[in-house]
Amino acid sequence: MLTAAAERGWLDRDRVILENLLAFKRAGADAIFTYFAPEVARRLKDEF
Repeated sequence: MLTAAAERGWLDRDRVILENLLAFKRAGADAIFTYFAPEVARRLKDEF
């Protein structure tokens, strides 16, 4: 759903993915399973 909306230009894909994961964490998730995990891990590694 997020990818489809980003392809149509309705949202910023990278920002929405990170916000989505942060929302799960703020809600108390101990673990998050997502198709975006490898991509997010690479981006975090590059930023820090």
